[in-house]
Amino acid sequence: MNPVAIFLLALLVFAGVFVSFSIRIIRPYERGLVERLGKFHRILEPGLNLIVPVFDKMEKMDMRETVLDVPPQLVITMDNVGVEVDAVIYAQVTDPFRAFYEISNYFNAATKLAQTNLRNVIGELDLDACLSSRDQINGQLRDVLDDATDKWGVKINRVELQRIDPPLDITEAMSRQMKAEREKRAKILDSEASRQSEINRADGVRQAQILEADGYAEAVRKKADAEKYRQIAVAEGESDAITKVFKAIHDGSPDEKLITLKYLEMLPRLADGKANKIFLPYEATGIISTLAAMVEGLKSDGGGGGTNGTNEPKFTPKPPERTTGLM
Repeated sequence: MNPVAIFLLALLVFAGVFVSFSIRIIRPYERGLVERLGKFHRILEPGLNLIVPVFDKMEKMDMRETVLDVPPQLVITMDNVGVEVDAVIYAQVTDPFRAFYEISNYFNAATKLAQTNLRNVIGELDLDACLSSRDQINGQLRDVLDDATDKWGVKINRVELQRIDPPLDITEAMSRQMKAEREKRAKILDSEASRQSEINRADGVRQAQILEADGYAEAVRKKADAEKYRQIAVAEGESDAITKVFKAIHDGSPDEKLITLKYLEMLPRLADGKANKIFLPYEATGIISTLAAMVEGLKSDGGGGGTNGTNEPKFTPKPPERTTGLM
């Protein structure tokens, strides 16, 4: 075989191997750290990159957010209650150079740091605060871990407590306390409902009495108005009757005999009752005087042909003048 052909073939093979070792493909979520002769050279961005084989060495760093699980551990609270706590940490590499050269294993370091600070934070709170202040604990842990891991080029985005388990006897005591509290609330609600019911019932009775009183007052007012209208109607009727009688009397032009007869018919009514005084009209005095004179004349006449027994002519009295008097 021709030596030149062998040389060219060997050169071609060497070139292929050289090129294959020179090409590096970086994925979008990765970064490449290139060392040349043991010294940091540059950071490779995603895409196709070339390095110098034998002289350059490349390490890849994952830039995605990573979940770190903090193992369960026993933590003593401020009121000396032992609780078992575990958590998860959401961390992300922001500087591949420091994450690779500043610490050997940032996963393990962040986990141990979280365990230590979890004891410190929980130890400053009592049991009730630990159970009711998870957001506060999460925020404190995140701030502490983020400050500590900043020099590693790692950012702590979130810290979440998965569970806080008190001892069994504490759990039973808390269960009894919760039950008693709920029974207390139920009794308070029952008493409030009974009180509100009594208030509503009393208010209903009060409103009913007010409405009844208003209705009675309205009925009395309407009755008074009806009585007033009735009296007005009766008075108007009597007024019309008196007017009509008076007009009829004047239209009929009555003489003294008719008037005298009417007065005689009225005398029994005037004398009726228990009163010992009788008030007579002005015209009645003259008529009574005339009647008295007529009676005396009849007595003195003795029934004899118009004389009084002395052969004197019969006396016919004249009507007296109009006077007033009581009888």
